[in-house]
Amino acid sequence: MFETRSVKGAVRAGLTGALVLLSVNAASAIGFNFDTDNGATRVVIPKMVPAIREFSPGAGDASLVLRVITLTNNAWFDAIAPYHPTAIGVYSNLGRRPAGESLTNRNKNIALIYASYRVLSSLLPQNADDWRKMLTAEGLDPNDASTDTTTAVGIGNVAGWAIVAAREHDGMNQLGDEGGRTYNRRPYADYTGYKPVNSPWELVDAGHWQPLIIPKGGGLFVTQSFVTPQWKQTRAYTYDNVDLFSVPPPVDSDPNNMVAYKAQADEVLALSAALNDRQKGICELFDDKIRSLGTIGIYLSVVRHFTLDQFVQMDFMVHVATFDGGIAVWNNKYRYDAVRPTTAIRYLYGSNPVTAWGGPGRGTVSDLPANEWRSYTQTADHPEYPSGSACFCSAYAQAWRRLQGGTDNLGFMLPWLKGTSRQEPGITPAKMVILGPWATWTEMVDDCAMSRVHGGVHFRPAIEASKEMCRQMGDRAYDFVEAHLAGNVTAN
Repeated sequence: MFETRSVKGAVRAGLTGALVLLSVNAASAIGFNFDTDNGATRVVIPKMVPAIREFSPGAGDASLVLRVITLTNNAWFDAIAPYHPTAIGVYSNLGRRPAGESLTNRNKNIALIYASYRVLSSLLPQNADDWRKMLTAEGLDPNDASTDTTTAVGIGNVAGWAIVAAREHDGMNQLGDEGGRTYNRRPYADYTGYKPVNSPWELVDAGHWQPLIIPKGGGLFVTQSFVTPQWKQTRAYTYDNVDLFSVPPPVDSDPNNMVAYKAQADEVLALSAALNDRQKGICELFDDKIRSLGTIGIYLSVVRHFTLDQFVQMDFMVHVATFDGGIAVWNNKYRYDAVRPTTAIRYLYGSNPVTAWGGPGRGTVSDLPANEWRSYTQTADHPEYPSGSACFCSAYAQAWRRLQGGTDNLGFMLPWLKGTSRQEPGITPAKMVILGPWATWTEMVDDCAMSRVHGGVHFRPAIEASKEMCRQMGDRAYDFVEAHLAGNVTAN
């Protein structure tokens, strides 16, 4: 287990620290000190997060968001491995630098910034100017392509390029050239041949996923398509065979099992009708994994006084857990192709009135035609079962438990300021609401998972299946990072 300095600070986590960390996405690297600061949080993240939000603004793009973050975390880990007494990178083994070079953060920061530059330039080439500015703002030369691994610049470049070489053709179709496509490439396009049973206009089978028609604004509408179904066959970090991780069939989503089918839909309607400001806030918080899980991780690293090394090791570990969990979830989503609550509710009740949340600013109404019902949080672009969000929270929490020596302590809360809802801006919450407090990781996972049912995007069996399957991903990620820290591996 890599050591943390204290868990007491996290138990005392409070409003002030949460408010500070809510602004981390907009943090400035002004005054960055290579010798004492953390280049991951002060230099890379403030540039990376806005680019991710621009690249993948949709609610259903977890596969793309996690890819960018996890591979960038991998760049940090591999770049500072040579400054560790025993660590070996995942995709490079660049030897061991003299102990004196690790006495300050200078060389590690330079190496991880250059490694990030190489990886982000591959993942998000449309933001090339941003990545160059990320370096030049700190006096670094983006044109320095040194491969001298006795220097921090060379280590960063070689480590970053090794990840690029390993991951550009890992099954995700990052370059859009799967199937031998040469012209007009389509990065991240499906090449598995997935076709939905239902169209947005015709429901053929009420047990299967139906793409929805989503308003884009200005009189424009878009139809959903399964986002990156090929994630199911993308290379994982901690296992070779994704079929080892399966969940039971979603029998309650079979319309031939009508009593159970209707019961789970009615539960979603009842929770929709009973939504209060705190529940809405938790729905919105966990719908944005950068704001929820990302903020928790950075906050705990601050209150527990993590070193640069500890932060990098932690952040890579938790994202390996969620990344590998997501691959397993997508494999099961593809297999079962299960119906979402929106389709089931409209199928069951048609134009008949239901009692539910009536849309932004409307509160609970009792005369809502079921075919006009919508989920509180946006229904994502992929089949329902099992839940991706419940998986990510479960995997993330278990990795942290292992990091903490097996304890369940968390101690975290977030303020939700009056009128700052994304779904009901200016209206919700009516006054500031404290989201949490979560004394334990278990409490956080339960709220995260149930937020998907309260939000109307999942049925309860989907969240329970994911919590169970993905907890082990936290264990796998912890063991994976520990093995690389101990040097008990061979670099890929």
